[in-house]
Amino acid sequence: MILTGGLKSLLPHVLRRIIRCNRLSISNTSGMAEGYKQANVVILHESLADDFEKFCHANNGPLPLLYRSKPGDWKCPSLSSDSDIRTDCLQYKMYEHGACTGSLKSLKEYSEQLKDMVTFYLGCSFSFEKAVQNAGIPVRNVEQKCNVSMYKTAVPCYSVSTFRCNLVVTMRPIPESKLEAAVLATSESKEAHGAPIHMGDPGLLGIQDLSKPDYGDPVHLHPGDIPVFWACGVTGVEAVINCRAPLAFTHSPGCMFITDLKNDNVTVRSSREAPQVHCISQDPLHYSIVSAEAARKIKTLETLIGIDPGDRGIIHLHRQDELLKACLSISHARSVLITTGFPTHFAYEPPEENDGPPGALAIAAILQALEKEVAIVTDQRAMNLNKKIIEEAVQLGILKRPVLLLSYQRESADAALMFLCENGNPGRPRFDHLIAIERAGMAADGNYYNARKVNIKHLVDPIDELFLAAQTIPGVTTTGVGDGGNELGMGKVKDAVKKHIKDGDVIACDVEADFTIVAGVSNWGGYAIACALYILSTCEIHDRYLRKAVGFPPLAKKGIWLSALPSVSKEEKLLKTLAQHGVRSGKTASLEMEVDGLPFYNTHSLVIEKLL
Repeated sequence: MILTGGLKSLLPHVLRRIIRCNRLSISNTSGMAEGYKQANVVILHESLADDFEKFCHANNGPLPLLYRSKPGDWKCPSLSSDSDIRTDCLQYKMYEHGACTGSLKSLKEYSEQLKDMVTFYLGCSFSFEKAVQNAGIPVRNVEQKCNVSMYKTAVPCYSVSTFRCNLVVTMRPIPESKLEAAVLATSESKEAHGAPIHMGDPGLLGIQDLSKPDYGDPVHLHPGDIPVFWACGVTGVEAVINCRAPLAFTHSPGCMFITDLKNDNVTVRSSREAPQVHCISQDPLHYSIVSAEAARKIKTLETLIGIDPGDRGIIHLHRQDELLKACLSISHARSVLITTGFPTHFAYEPPEENDGPPGALAIAAILQALEKEVAIVTDQRAMNLNKKIIEEAVQLGILKRPVLLLSYQRESADAALMFLCENGNPGRPRFDHLIAIERAGMAADGNYYNARKVNIKHLVDPIDELFLAAQTIPGVTTTGVGDGGNELGMGKVKDAVKKHIKDGDVIACDVEADFTIVAGVSNWGGYAIACALYILSTCEIHDRYLRKAVGFPPLAKKGIWLSALPSVSKEEKLLKTLAQHGVRSGKTASLEMEVDGLPFYNTHSLVIEKLL
């Protein structure tokens, strides 16, 4: 028997010969033949081969196809000079009608059956381990001398004919400070699964216990390590099991076919296309990925909306990258709840101002286009007004369809939890993200104040309670959009509000949101969110991460997304509609003179349109 020492430096053809002679006392090929590509293996009857190839192309993250053989061909000349797939893997698995019926060291005894079978060689993450190490990142499974951990997930692959299964992933613990380096080191190794498909809490993939992998060995995390998941070629094994073919063979997970191809044919991205990593949630822990170029555009949006037309000091409330992080979080959400409404005109009917609803509808429109569930919650007294505004927004083409309109009242101690979650169960939230835009926020004394320090509590329902309850529900994140510091969600910057905003010590909202977007006019913040979500949806790097590298990029939907964005003409129509319902501008007299209802808004809508 040959032991493991020195195997990482042996050439592939030498290793294949040693494996062929059954002279290795190892259980996996991780770390072997450093710098050379390794491959997963699936062997199917030729009648299934075309459909399986389509399945690979439809899910090329987990199943990057390196080579497809002809029926009965045991060699793969484009991958290796002298190989025999019947003998050159450490171990094989045999499947009959979907059941594993044996572990084999050789397939030679099945040579007759193999004459009618086709071999698929699929990329493997072992291929990028050397690149990861070269980037100064520890590979824990190599350090711990064990196989990589592999898990079945709850993420469905794109189905083709009888091939249907959920995604399988590998997990490698990565120090938090090295996350972006790990993404950079693997993102262009597309034949080895490319960049990670998830970073953070395994429960978000449906993985319950990291100590119990479905394949491979448990790999222990060091303090400060983050679980990072890559698409895995063992997805092909799950597809074989589910298709219930009369006879099929695969490699045994971790026992790869070692090719003669080097891992040096990687195209380096330009700095504009380089991926960036951002944390978007602490509970559960969740990171997202975006290209540097998309991030730059969103930061430009953040700068555009930060102009302070009323010279009120909002520059002191600004927190860098909040727009980017908020929109990354919203992009991952399935269902979003929006609230707006600031009854600053307490002596009029209706008391609402026209800053807030246009921005809220702009967000709702892009969320509809992105096929997310969306609802709006508002004050009970304003339900009829908002219903009419939504109906007319549909008629004007601003919304694709009516938005579900809700109201919230404190009917019991757990009313907020019952509203946000099915049967009040925090494990089953109805919404993943809450957005407040120009919504009156509760001050430290429990009252609600407009910018003139007038208490308007009698006009405001306690929707703040939903944001407070969201802080206790894992997986629910919140965003607040405001332009003065007295809006719901601005509690995150309340110290700056008290210091720099007139009467801030009284009017400052005390309720925090996870992300705080500060704009010169709150509507601009809503428009910026809509535009940023479009930028993220058209970002190839983010899209791949969002769909977990399975299925196809939704390029055909780009036109639908574009048509949902805010525009000058949409804003003009909506502001006129609001005026017809008696909704007035809510800015100070000096600001109204400068804005006069439309021109200042239009200028910035046009700027945002040009950016896209």
